[in-house]
Amino acid sequence: MGIYSKKACENFERGYNCAQSVLLAFAEKVGLDDETALKLSSSFGGGMGRLREVCGAVSSMFMIAGFLKGYTSPNNDIAKAEHYKLIQELAEEFKAECGTIICRELLGLEDGPDSYIPSVRTEQYYEERPCENCIKVASEIIEKRFLN
Repeated sequence: MGIYSKKACENFERGYNCAQSVLLAFAEKVGLDDETALKLSSSFGGGMGRLREVCGAVSSMFMIAGFLKGYTSPNNDIAKAEHYKLIQELAEEFKAECGTIICRELLGLEDGPDSYIPSVRTEQYYEERPCENCIKVASEIIEKRFLN
């Protein structure tokens, strides 16, 4: 496990959501202060506010890719296409390890949003969920792709 992956997993164990855990681990690398990283990623936990859509770790992986390799011109279709290709490749790498990028599928939940009330973090919570592994996988993909 790389230094950023380890940091991201530690962030999750401290109580941050999956998206916050990943973005916070890379905050300095992408030029964000911790508070900005935490606020920016706070909405993406639980598959976007516990809607159980795209995994928060994946959302932050995509944000980090944007910070490191994103485009800025609204008229550069080549840059857009290259970036979207990169995002799709990152998604496929994550899927190869975890099976899906969808939070509810990772957790084995039925379709639809979950309660907006966050789950209490207990030892059982951490044991039953694949979240820490998803955080590790997303962080390792970023490390491998952009930081080696």
